[in-house]
Amino acid sequence: MYNRDVVKQLSEFISDRDGIRDKSSLAYQVQNAFQLVKDRSVFYGEWFAIRFCKAASCHFSNTVLSLSALHKYDDTPFIVCLVTPVRNYLLLANTTLLRKISHSSQELRVDNIKGSFNGSDIMRELEGILNIPSQFEELFNIHENYSFEENLERLVEATNHIAPTGKRFDPSPSQSECIMESVDRAILFMKSEEYSILDADLRSRVRAVESEIAIAAFIDNVNLRGRIIEYLITAENDLKTTLKRCLQAKEPLPELYTADELGDYEREFEHYLTETDIKTKILFLSSNPKGYNIDKLLSFLSKERSVYLIYIVAIDQCKNIHTRLCSMYDMQLLSGTRVMKHWAGRNSRGVTQYDGKALEAVVNGRGGKIDFEEAQHFISSLMHGA
Repeated sequence: MYNRDVVKQLSEFISDRDGIRDKSSLAYQVQNAFQLVKDRSVFYGEWFAIRFCKAASCHFSNTVLSLSALHKYDDTPFIVCLVTPVRNYLLLANTTLLRKISHSSQELRVDNIKGSFNGSDIMRELEGILNIPSQFEELFNIHENYSFEENLERLVEATNHIAPTGKRFDPSPSQSECIMESVDRAILFMKSEEYSILDADLRSRVRAVESEIAIAAFIDNVNLRGRIIEYLITAENDLKTTLKRCLQAKEPLPELYTADELGDYEREFEHYLTETDIKTKILFLSSNPKGYNIDKLLSFLSKERSVYLIYIVAIDQCKNIHTRLCSMYDMQLLSGTRVMKHWAGRNSRGVTQYDGKALEAVVNGRGGKIDFEEAQHFISSLMHGA
C-alpha cells in the first residue's frame, strides 16, 4: 500500500538537503528520521525501501541493485535516491518501472533470477507519467497490479530476447470485420433484455456475499483482494463456502488459482456470448486496476455474438457496495483506458489499465453511453497497434 504522507515527507526531507554531496551522510540522516532498517545497500521500513547512489548528474549508469534483492521489496515503493553535487533526485524503481536487466544478466530466466539493473534501466516516464515524486503514487498504483512474476517474464524477454510464452493474435479479414462489428454488438446488447438478465444475475451473486466482500475490501494486497472478490462472486459453492468461512473467522485463506483468462464470468445467450471481467474499486483508496490482454480480447471479439463487459464492484468507507455492469466501450471507461505499450513484446500487443477515477465515474452513474466512432477508432488502434 502507498502511504502518501510518508513518501511526501521523505521527498521533502531529501529535497531540503540538496547539495549535501555525501550519500552516506544523507543515508544516515534518512535512516534515523524514518527509523529504517539497513539491509546491505538498501534501507527499508514499513512504507518504502530506498537505495542511495551517487553520480555527477541526473543521468547515471551505475549499477543500482540485483533483481533478486529488488524482489524482496517489490511490494512496497522502492525508491532510488541519486545524490549529485547540486541536487538530490528520487526515482521509483519497482520492477514495472524497469526497461531491462543490464549487469551480469546472461543467465536470467523466469526460473533463474540473475543480474542487476543500472540507473539507465529505470524508466524516466511510464506511458506519459513522469517518474518524479509528485507522480509516485500514480506510478505505484499501476505497479501494484502486476506481480513480480509478470514483470520478470517481460524483463527476461527485453533483456535476453527470449521468445515469450504468449502468442500475438493475427486475425483473418473476416475476423477483423467481426472485431470491428463488436461495437455494434455492444450497443445492441446494452439495450437488450439479456443485459438486464446478466446484470440481475451478477447483482444477486454480490448480494449473497456482501459481508465477505466488505471484509476482503480491507486486504492490503491489491492482487489478492481482487482475486478473492472475483472468486466470491463467481466460484462454485464449495470454494465460495470455504472463502466465506475463512474471511468471517479470520483464518488463513486457501490458495487461489489464477486461470489467466480474459474474463471472470462467461454467460451465453441465444444472440450473445458474453465475457465479463470483474473489477474491484475501493473508493477511499487510489488505484488503477489492470485491464485486459489485448491479444486475448481481439481473439474473443473475433467470434460472432461476442460481447466483452466490465462489472465494477465499488466499496466505500462505510462498507457499502455499489455495482455497475458496463461495456468495454463505455465512453467514461474508454476515456480512462490506458494502453501499456512497454508491455508489448514481439508476440504481444500489450495490456491495458483503467484509471480508477473513470471506474468511479461509471459507478456513480456517469457512464452508460457508447460513442460509435470513438469506439471504432479505439478497437482499430488496438488491432493495428497504433
